[in-house]
Amino acid sequence: MIKKSRHGVAPGEYYHIFNRGSNRSAIFTDKAERQRFLFNILYLQSPESFRNVNRISGNYTPDEGFPVSAEATEAILKNRYVELVSFCLMPNHFHLMVKEVEDGGIAKYMHRVAVGYAKYFGEKHEHSGHVFQGSYKAVPVTDNRQLLYLSAYIHKNPHELADWKGREAEYPWSSLQDFTVANRWGGLIVPDIITGQFEQTKNSNYADFVKSSTAKLLKEELADLNLP
Repeated sequence: MIKKSRHGVAPGEYYHIFNRGSNRSAIFTDKAERQRFLFNILYLQSPESFRNVNRISGNYTPDEGFPVSAEATEAILKNRYVELVSFCLMPNHFHLMVKEVEDGGIAKYMHRVAVGYAKYFGEKHEHSGHVFQGSYKAVPVTDNRQLLYLSAYIHKNPHELADWKGREAEYPWSSLQDFTVANRWGGLIVPDIITGQFEQTKNSNYADFVKSSTAKLLKEELADLNLP
């Protein structure tokens, strides 16, 4: 559980990171693109570099994840810019919750994530314009109520998609199943600040909290992102 936070990006604090496609365009048009962005948010949390990222992300499987060595993953965990808490990838936008670990960590992390993806997307689609609608937004989480509210909002996003309404827990491009079933990514996501507040029992668990939550994006964030 977190205490009330001061404003401004600073190590040890949590943030809601989000952005959408330029002119509301889709930023994920197929599975391969979702896999590439998922790789970026998971494995670019540190200065650790990877060769043949297209091959690595292209060989993702739901059962095995990405073909990345345990040694490379361990190197990320030892020298990370941020801790990724939760995520959701939607057709034309994304949401992340992160904790900044080192000074300037979010800026370094998001530069790697966004620039790498924009280059990949542009080359794939022979697209020379902007992929994202300007810079990402980073909104500080000021207290525990907002932390829980935000986590539920992020994980309920697939409710907007007709094929996933009522099946949010099965959506493969969010971290909800990592909170409620089994963590697919080990230390690459760190949900304990949230899951530790719930007893995983029949009468008190995080899945029920998300399902029953009426969380909506905060008004100032909604206006900034201009999403439905």
